[in-house]
Amino acid sequence: MFRNYLLTAWKVFMRRKLFTAINLLCIVLTLVVLMVIASLLETAFRPSGVEGKSERFLQVFMMRMESPGGNRVSNTPLGYKLIEKYLKPMPGVERVAAVTLPSSVSVYQGPNVSELKLRRADADYWKVLDFTLLAGRLPTAADDAAGRMIAVLNASSARRLFPGAPKAALGQRIDVGGQVFEVVGVVEDAMHLNAYADIWAPISTFASSDYRKELTGMFTALVLADSAADLPRIRDEVARISRSVVHDDPKAWKTMRFWADGKLDLFSRILTNSGETPDSGAGKVLATIAVAMLLFMLLPALNLVNLNTGRILERRSEIGVRKAFGATSRQLAVQFVVENVLLCLAGGLIALAATAGVLAWLESAGLIPYLRVDLNLAVFGWGMLIATVFGLLSGVLPAWKMSRLDPVHALKGAV
Repeated sequence: MFRNYLLTAWKVFMRRKLFTAINLLCIVLTLVVLMVIASLLETAFRPSGVEGKSERFLQVFMMRMESPGGNRVSNTPLGYKLIEKYLKPMPGVERVAAVTLPSSVSVYQGPNVSELKLRRADADYWKVLDFTLLAGRLPTAADDAAGRMIAVLNASSARRLFPGAPKAALGQRIDVGGQVFEVVGVVEDAMHLNAYADIWAPISTFASSDYRKELTGMFTALVLADSAADLPRIRDEVARISRSVVHDDPKAWKTMRFWADGKLDLFSRILTNSGETPDSGAGKVLATIAVAMLLFMLLPALNLVNLNTGRILERRSEIGVRKAFGATSRQLAVQFVVENVLLCLAGGLIALAATAGVLAWLESAGLIPYLRVDLNLAVFGWGMLIATVFGLLSGVLPAWKMSRLDPVHALKGAV
């Protein structure tokens, strides 16, 4: 019986190739867009590789300051003094790293000038993140304490400045904005929020030591917990610490607040500008994304309903003949359901290949620097399930209606 269903479905698909192609196009486009977006979101919020420990570290990214009267508000990155004095001594954490936000610098090589992104980081930074070391070594606490003028390059920058294997960059000297650094290591390219840069140097290589006296500046802190279960306690501890911070100019700034956030919480807090409360607004952001995806799928679902209804209405005579020869309403309905499921499965397989192609193109096109993104098979499964459900709903209802037609009326073309 099932073999007959498959043969009939194939003949139906080939008989009206245009309808079949339009149905497949709707399914493929819907799934490709959903899977590409979901894969990018997962890469951003649940990364692996260099930020593989993101499940157990939090970020203190911005600080909100209010004047005594509340008429002035300032949102600014942290200063090194705040991290060193208030966050690094925090009990019950594995380590707290300090790193600057990426800044544009000019690298001079004779007549050639390259514009790259530089971060300055302490030794703990290299232990919180899991960079893949391609050549040389990573900076240590001794390097930072001694103020050694050393640097680490990512693979692309190393090839750009010193063509050849990563080892070719080791021991070379680069002029970065008037400061000369010796390259001691080369790491794999990384796109993630806390790892994105072209050059890294120890914090102590700043031209001035004034950064050590500043509560605000261009730093962010990464707080690594012993386990994910410790994160709620650390969030509470960071909130308590923020209430104890006194600004160097208390007459200008009365209150200072900052929060320890996961990656999704940090993105949501920036997007919703919710720096006043512990709630980052992540729930609202996720709900908005989910509703947007469902609304996006509504249009192809309605299109599938119309196409399937039209396709089934054209088969009134076939239904009449089959019912006249003893086919039951259940058998006819199952036939139409099988056809829709097969069409959805075929569309899903095409969408899987197309999504892999789109993601590969995004990586090679360089639209997002150093992007590395994997196909999200979980989203593919959910997308297939949703597409199949839409296909079933769009096919079962009209199929059931047509399967219950009186054979005489069906042969006459009546509905």
